[in-house]
Amino acid sequence: MTGELTAQVCVVGGGPAGLTLAVELAKRSVSVVVLEKSATFDRSFRGESISPDSVWLFDRLGLLDRLDGAYVPMRRMEIIDGGREVLRADFADFPYPQPFPVELPQPALLSALAAMGEELPGFTLLRASTAAGLLRDKGGPVTGVRATTPDGEVTVRAKLTVAADGRFSKVRALSGLPFTKVPLERDVVWLKLPMPDEWDDSTYRIRIDGDQHGLFIPTRPDSVRVGFNIPKGGFKELRAQGLPALHERIGRLAPELAHTVGRSVLSWSDASMLDIFTTVASRWSMPGLTLIGDAAHTLTPILGQGVNHAVIDAVTLAPLLSRTFAEGGGVVELLRASEEFQLAREKSVDRSRSLQLRQERLFALHGVLGGGFRRLLYRCVDGSRSLKRRTLAGAYFQLQQPLTSERRAALGGLRSWRGTAAASSLRGAPSEREQRPR
Repeated sequence: MTGELTAQVCVVGGGPAGLTLAVELAKRSVSVVVLEKSATFDRSFRGESISPDSVWLFDRLGLLDRLDGAYVPMRRMEIIDGGREVLRADFADFPYPQPFPVELPQPALLSALAAMGEELPGFTLLRASTAAGLLRDKGGPVTGVRATTPDGEVTVRAKLTVAADGRFSKVRALSGLPFTKVPLERDVVWLKLPMPDEWDDSTYRIRIDGDQHGLFIPTRPDSVRVGFNIPKGGFKELRAQGLPALHERIGRLAPELAHTVGRSVLSWSDASMLDIFTTVASRWSMPGLTLIGDAAHTLTPILGQGVNHAVIDAVTLAPLLSRTFAEGGGVVELLRASEEFQLAREKSVDRSRSLQLRQERLFALHGVLGGGFRRLLYRCVDGSRSLKRRTLAGAYFQLQQPLTSERRAALGGLRSWRGTAAASSLRGAPSEREQRPR
């Protein structure tokens, strides 16, 4: 393919942010071209945790019906520190329409979004297409993107280009928009293991041992994703210690996995390292260009906030752009809409970043005093229902409004998760693993 395409919006990046935005724009009769560098969505992702607010949004967008059976609802979260449970939360206790986060493989999510888009006029998805440069006259606005494809170069001319190309955004770098990268004191090693028989498949587990911690996240079909901390830049040192050191680390954090990690992780190719940092951009837009998702505000893996904020970005920006195009707006008006988008989203992102950084500092505490303080704090939160709700609501429930007592009573004490019947089945019926004989 060579030549030139024209659209009102060019979205660079076909992840959750980019495809959700593109679908929402196409629904509003805004023409959009999406450039996605991968030829297929069938690849490994870490960001499979979808917060309740995003589940609620996907329900409103008509996406959940297309994903039926692809996701696993999470009912609980537990933190065990020093071998003892210090905090446990049941998501069914939260008085919101959609209280449950889900684990949803991104290939299924992205395929469903792409299928929705391809049913809409004005939606074009170019796979295996990489942004090579921005179109703009010197000192003028961005007017589109030059992209490389397997069949040659393509020029996409657009009134607005949206960078949705992730935490290492190439478009952000090309734009010259200022940003600050803040490295954290740790990196995370990720791997996947078989789910132990002792565990159900609907609980987020956090295990802490001194200044070491691990996240244990159920994932389909019968596995658990494991992420454990290492010092910043310490992956080379960990590899030098050999695989037995990795096996021992997992076994110490989660004894339930000790007998399987040695059989499952046979080489370093079975593990991957994620560089942990946050990105703070003072401006998310310039004439002809807007940043969304990780390109605008990279977050850490704690509480699965990256995908959540990416999706909320998309559904916030889409109606602003649609209204501007409907009113015949040009470069100045589109920039104003982009600035309004940042103003609407920035405080929420900052709250999540602050919560994550506080949690990171808690994880790093160790020794008698540090570890004791952390355990005391978790127990205080655990012992107060209102404090527990307020703490977790800041991460998981930024969009949904709490249900009134009358509405909860009308639902029989259940929250609608794709409707009352679905909520009943989720809350009342045991999961497949819970029915398994021990």
